[in-house]
Amino acid sequence: MLLAGFAAPSVPEEAARFARATVAAAGPATPIQAKAWLFAASKLASFALSRGIDLEVEVVLSSSVIERFTLASEGSFSPATLRTLRPNLRSLSAAVLGPPAPRARLSRGRTKSPYDTAEIEGYLALARAQPTLARRMRTQALVCLGAGAGLLGGDLRGVRGGDVLVRSGGVVVVVGGHRPRVVPVRARFGAVLMDSARFARDRYVIGGREADRRSVTTPLVASLSGGAGLPPLDTGRLRATWLVSCAADLGLATFMHAAGICCSQRLGDLVAMLEPASEAEAVSLLGGIR
Repeated sequence: MLLAGFAAPSVPEEAARFARATVAAAGPATPIQAKAWLFAASKLASFALSRGIDLEVEVVLSSSVIERFTLASEGSFSPATLRTLRPNLRSLSAAVLGPPAPRARLSRGRTKSPYDTAEIEGYLALARAQPTLARRMRTQALVCLGAGAGLLGGDLRGVRGGDVLVRSGGVVVVVGGHRPRVVPVRARFGAVLMDSARFARDRYVIGGREADRRSVTTPLVASLSGGAGLPPLDTGRLRATWLVSCAADLGLATFMHAAGICCSQRLGDLVAMLEPASEAEAVSLLGGIR
């Protein structure tokens, strides 16, 4: 009786008719479930009509259309209503079309393990043992920019000598590219990096002539690999060394444990509500004081 009498003045009759037929085919177990499915299906069908989508069950109840409807409905429904609509539509789809095929799990990149102090000192010793002054300056800069400032990829390749400055109580790197910022260099690496920056002057600190060069780090990494007792050099692990060192200084693990936070999304939400510290404060917080 509920299905036959269902009508929604806020949606076209064609959408209401689609909802009645679809929910009847799904066979709701209770009147409450029937009512929830009717409401959700009618809103979804009304959305489909507004986008020129034919009211075919296989199309309208597909995951892609449900997701499009959910995104397009932000602001039209309260967040609580949206959180109810989407699972109701998914359960209705499963009841009518059968459960969706399992999705292949994608591997999730994990933060690499950092190097310990002895390993970093070993790489710097290898850098000092390079046969030419230019190679010594570039290899030690690679270690310092990675483990001392956390730079990778284009940020690492794009640093010129003039981008490394003594100011705000320490050494900082002015990073350009897609995410321009000023990065404090951890104190233990500051003086060594400044030597490389002075040598480079207006050239790229780790070498090369073009801003978009790709293989410039390969020979430098090879020069610092193969030392006795040292693992292969990896720029990702150099960055992890910087990340872990800064996180330890900030007491990040203690804060997250006390707050019961284990999800980076929640941490990102918190950070979005805060303003970054000044450059001088950042130098102090991130271990850059000389």
